[in-house]
Amino acid sequence: MKDRLTKDQLAALVPELLLTGQLIDRSGMAHLISAFGRDGMAQVAIEEWMAASPVYTGRIRAALGIDGDGVVDMFKCLQLDIGAPPQFMDFRYRIDDEYHGSFVLDHCGALLDVEPMGEDYVTAMCHTIEDPTFDATAIATNRRARIRPVHRPPRMPADRAPHCEWAVTIEPDREELPLPKVTEPMLVTQAATVELTPIDPDATDGLVDYRGPLVEDVNFAEWSTSALRRVLEEVTLQHQLLALGFLDAVSRRADDVATDDIFDKQLIGIAGIASERVRAAVCEDRSDAQALADVLNLNPVFGPRQYTGFYAEAVDDEHVEVHIARDSKALADGGWLRLLVDGRLDALQSAATAVHPTWVVGETVDAPLEKLVRIGRGEPQREAGEVAIVRFSGGASFTFADRGPSRALPLTVV
Repeated sequence: MKDRLTKDQLAALVPELLLTGQLIDRSGMAHLISAFGRDGMAQVAIEEWMAASPVYTGRIRAALGIDGDGVVDMFKCLQLDIGAPPQFMDFRYRIDDEYHGSFVLDHCGALLDVEPMGEDYVTAMCHTIEDPTFDATAIATNRRARIRPVHRPPRMPADRAPHCEWAVTIEPDREELPLPKVTEPMLVTQAATVELTPIDPDATDGLVDYRGPLVEDVNFAEWSTSALRRVLEEVTLQHQLLALGFLDAVSRRADDVATDDIFDKQLIGIAGIASERVRAAVCEDRSDAQALADVLNLNPVFGPRQYTGFYAEAVDDEHVEVHIARDSKALADGGWLRLLVDGRLDALQSAATAVHPTWVVGETVDAPLEKLVRIGRGEPQREAGEVAIVRFSGGASFTFADRGPSRALPLTVV
């Protein structure tokens, strides 16, 4: 499907998927609180992000030629990280020199989601979780990097803006941070090394890498079609890596049955919200069979295809068939796609319902090489409760603004 998208559609879809990646936690955390309490939830969040972010940051550096080791390179990676979706997590960067800089969040959607829950939850997110996970992200660029707070929530006064400020320093004589132990299993997953669509270095319709200056806001319309396809695949893969980190962390705290129940609830919630946002971005108001197939093929929880072996096709006006390969890299890793192959299809129903309530998951065929799932028209389905939980986040209804052409961020003269 992505091969049929226009450049403008691809450019619109990239920030959408960066945002749905952030919302994975809104889908999962409520179920963790129920199972393990606030402190247990925070520890799972720390472990999942520390497991995934060094791996996918390394991938985006390699894909886009971000090959330096300074703060500019680190900030470029943050602009393409599901942990920092543009505008919803509105990072404003400052560069003092090659190894010193800072950033503030003019708008932190995650904070606004958590503040109504009270100061203990704010502290869990902005202190307990952020301290180790920021460093885990930074070391993918330079193991001597440190990200430390200047100020952060709980906000005093309550309307303080910007929401937080962080200083970034890289000192040559500083001890290197080790790779987190939870990252090591991620490095040997199929997700860590899967080959995605190469970028055409000779493309003439926009940027093919991010080797130039750091820009204040990435305008994806300025990137080439080829580069956008690869970025879209990498961002989709970030979803899968974060899910594997989540699964690994939960499995250390629960038995297999309880772990899969929580994992499935996370998938159901994010699958529905992601379908809704993908449909709005590329299908407008369409809800026909081809629109359903297109949305499922672009939903990040089911891709990228090189990793998951998942694809959907409209067989006529009233039916869509979903194909899930049994020999995919995703199944080897044991992530989200395993749940579908095992017969847990509520997430697929959630994704279909978001396109139109009358799309109903029906017959399944278990063939040697694939699992085939047929979706047809039927009685309207209610939105899953797991999706309703994600709607508590402002990210579920967030609207991106057009901030115009990208502007290079200048060096700050101190």
